Amino acid sequence: MGWRDVVYGAYERRVAKELPRESMPRHVAVMLDGNRRWAKARGEGTATGHQAGADKIQDLLTWCEQAGVEYVTLWLLSTDNLNRAAEELTPLLQIIANAVSDLADTGRWHLKLVGAPDLLPADVARSLRQSAQRTATVQGMTVNVAVAYGGRREIADAVRAMLRARAAHGQSLEEIAEDLTVEDIAEHLYTKGQPDPDLVIRTSGEQRLGGFLLWQSAKSEFYFCEAYWPDFRHVDFLRALRAYAGRHRRFGT
Repeated sequence: MGWRDVVYGAYERRVAKELPRESMPRHVAVMLDGNRRWAKARGEGTATGHQAGADKIQDLLTWCEQAGVEYVTLWLLSTDNLNRAAEELTPLLQIIANAVSDLADTGRWHLKLVGAPDLLPADVARSLRQSAQRTATVQGMTVNVAVAYGGRREIADAVRAMLRARAAHGQSLEEIAEDLTVEDIAEHLYTKGQPDPDLVIRTSGEQRLGGFLLWQSAKSEFYFCEAYWPDFRHVDFLRALRAYAGRHRRFGT
């Protein structure tokens, strides 16, 4: 172990000790960004970056468990990503399917798929569903796996589902419009029944949501980290928690 490791370890322990346990988030959402740029910076192929990112996921979930987080949402693939060239998208989808299967194999977390699996190749969608089903009775931390996910698509799907449910009970469009509330739509989101994310983390230095949890993140705190996702360290996660704990949440504008 070199002196840098010793210094890093001491700093990490200090940050962890400073965290007020009573101020930890219940729900953490993470945009796992920067895999392609990580690979390019190293002269590696894109698939290598995606695999390195996938290999980091279990570390993150372990850190979340240690911090007492109850829900984690991982954005693994957006609907926009589905337009990528087949030579990149096909191996990426397989990496995602394998990573989710590996998460299910641990038996530690309750996996829930969020997104539009109908947009995915049938074999990938089937694999993701089977992985989630294998964790149906797991009592651990809930992990939302966002694949083929888009925030605008989610809101449209929620409104569509709400209209169909109301119509099935005989309500007309005029009647629905008359008493429609925010809660009526929220009840049909992919994450229905869960608390909204307290903290949203995005890696790679980008400072935008890009359509991630547009509805649910209205009152979330945001933390933007410069590290590419494969380089995201425990101390980076602890810094995000420290920043969150230090903020006074007003739950308003």
